Amino acid sequence: MSVDTVSLTGWGRTAPTTAVRFSPRTHEEAAAAVRGRGPRGVIARGLGRSPGDAAQNAGGSVLDLTGLARIGGVDAAGAVRCDAGVSLERLLRVLLPLGWLPPVVPGTGRVTVGGAIGSDLSGLDHRHSGSFARHVSALELLTADGEVRTVLPGTALFDATAGGLGLTGVILGATLRLRRVATALMSVSTERAEDLDDLLARFTAGGDRLPYASAWIDLMARGRATGRGILTRGEHATPDMRPAHAGRTLLSPRSGGARGRFRLPGCPPVPGGLFGPASAALYNEVRYRGAPRARTGELRPVGAFFHAADAFPDASLLYGRGGLVRYRFAVGHGQEETLHRVVRRIAARRSPAVRAVLQRFGAADPGGLSFAAPGWSLALDLPAALPGLGRFLDDVDEEVAAAGGRVCLAKDSRMRPEAAAAMYPGLADFRELRARLDPTEAFRSDLARRLGL
Repeated sequence: MSVDTVSLTGWGRTAPTTAVRFSPRTHEEAAAAVRGRGPRGVIARGLGRSPGDAAQNAGGSVLDLTGLARIGGVDAAGAVRCDAGVSLERLLRVLLPLGWLPPVVPGTGRVTVGGAIGSDLSGLDHRHSGSFARHVSALELLTADGEVRTVLPGTALFDATAGGLGLTGVILGATLRLRRVATALMSVSTERAEDLDDLLARFTAGGDRLPYASAWIDLMARGRATGRGILTRGEHATPDMRPAHAGRTLLSPRSGGARGRFRLPGCPPVPGGLFGPASAALYNEVRYRGAPRARTGELRPVGAFFHAADAFPDASLLYGRGGLVRYRFAVGHGQEETLHRVVRRIAARRSPAVRAVLQRFGAADPGGLSFAAPGWSLALDLPAALPGLGRFLDDVDEEVAAAGGRVCLAKDSRMRPEAAAAMYPGLADFRELRARLDPTEAFRSDLARRLGL
């Protein structure tokens, strides 16, 4: 097991802190690192794709689990056991040629299985499938005493671990229930919406005929066009939909990955950020006008549909030396006016937002700190160095909380502890369970200290 001292940030590159990093290759090495932790505790870390500080531990230890990356065989019931350090991108690449898909596919493949469970990530079909942990039939959890427990759904420990951000223990592996697919293609529908009302109406008008849905919102548009966007929906293509020249199965690894990746190897952050208000507005205008008014039946590879953002893995560098803040919030059905107000406030502020994704959630997930709940979710990226950004988002937090909504903890890098307590009514029970399981607070993170989790 290698050990070194490193400065770490989340993917947003804000608030770097220094920790001792342990990189175990076996469960025994991981257990030894937990038993030998220092007074500042330890937190698990995967690929570092959390935008905030959930996988940082200032002055303490960080357990890098990417060395635990074994994938077992798929059994007759469509279940697979894999290590926590396996990336969803690799899992997709291995499973797709066999006719299987991970149970929930989020917007990036550069997340580990352990991270997907610890954050209880949602996909584009949350209304149908719920979030990631709902499809875990068992997980192996390394607890504060250095022992490995098998934890099953329906238990308090499982519910606290799903979305618990690594604070109940280190997830070492899990058994996932998979989804059978016939091809490696998606049949995709795209349409433009003139404003936010039009966009919400189009979201609901189609019902659930196409299970996967998300929309990009132009947060630079104002006036009558405020909240305009592009709605994208999809379903798994069947063999009869495939092009005649595509071969017999269309279940090839090449069909599963994002195409046309654009990399910036060794590229430093653009000092002031690539996007100012004018350039962001121009980019959004071109993107909106370049989308079809309505198109159905377009075939795309599975990976290109789900992980289009992975074509730009260094996109955080475009937000300037200060990095980016990813702000994701959710409000319930009947609270659409809150969504309207937030969108109008961002548009009026002329903040250079080029990434903004709207999704519709289904039933709440069992995790005490899980983010998804019935209603609407909006995620956006903003340059961290924007003047007055902290105060502005604090005000939005209050508005979201007053509407019974919540901000996603797994993405957060700046929320105040009182806001988190107001948004997550299960937080008190989570703290109580954590205190019983881990009275010495073996598992700690910068996020946990900042929010008093």
